[in-house]
Amino acid sequence: MSRSRLRRKLTIEGVLERMRSIAEQLPERDGVACFNRLYMRVTERVLEAVGRGEFESSAFLERLDVVFAGLYLDAYDEAQRDTRRAPKAWSPLFEARRRRGVAPIQFALCGMNAHINHDLPLALVATTGELGLRLRRPSAEWSDYERVNAILERTQEEAKDWFATGLVGTLDEAFGRLDDVLAMWSVAHARDQAWTAGETIAELARVPALRERYEAALARMVGFAGRGLLIPTAGSA
Repeated sequence: MSRSRLRRKLTIEGVLERMRSIAEQLPERDGVACFNRLYMRVTERVLEAVGRGEFESSAFLERLDVVFAGLYLDAYDEAQRDTRRAPKAWSPLFEARRRRGVAPIQFALCGMNAHINHDLPLALVATTGELGLRLRRPSAEWSDYERVNAILERTQEEAKDWFATGLVGTLDEAFGRLDDVLAMWSVAHARDQAWTAGETIAELARVPALRERYEAALARMVGFAGRGLLIPTAGSA
C-alpha cells in the first residue's frame, strides 16, 4: 500500500502511537527526540481539545493534524534510512542531532521551524484540497487554526522546564535565559505566515513550474534558518 493511502487511514491516535514509538527508540539527548517530545505533547493536547468539542470544523482540524504530522514522520523515516535523503527543510536537524554544544531547546525550535514554516503550508493545501475547501480568512477553518496557537504556546512554556531542568539535559549558562531563546520564535507569527504561504501555493497550482520553484525556494530558506538555530553555544558541553 502506498504511503499516501496509509496516511488517509491514519488517525491522531495513530500519529501519537508512532511518536511514542520514536521516543522509545531515541536517546533523550538526541536532537530529534527533543523535537519529538515537544510535538508529541502538542498533538496530545490537540486530541484532548477535539474530544472537548473546542473546534468549529473538527473534521478539517483532525485531518490537518494527521496530514501535517505525516510530513514529519516521512522526513524521519527518510533520514533514518539515510540522513542525506532528509527533505532540505529538515536536513539541519537530522544532520546536527548529535552535535555537542547545542542546547535541547535549539533542537526543538529547529524542528518547529522546519515543520511550521515548511511543512504546514503544504499540509494546509493538501488537506483543503482533499476536503474540497479553500484557504480563506475569515472561516471556521481559520478560527480553528488560530485556536491551536494557544495550545502551542502553552506547550512551549512547558518546554522551558523540560529542557532546562529535566533529564534531557541542562541548558548551559553561557546560552542565557530560555526566555531569550524563545523570544526569537513566535508561534502565532510563524503559523500566520504558513497560512499565507499555503494560500500562495494553492494559487500557484495553475502554474505548476512556478509552484515547484516556490516550494523549492521555501525549503531552502527554511533550511537556512534551521542551521542558524543550531549554532553551538559558547562553553556548552
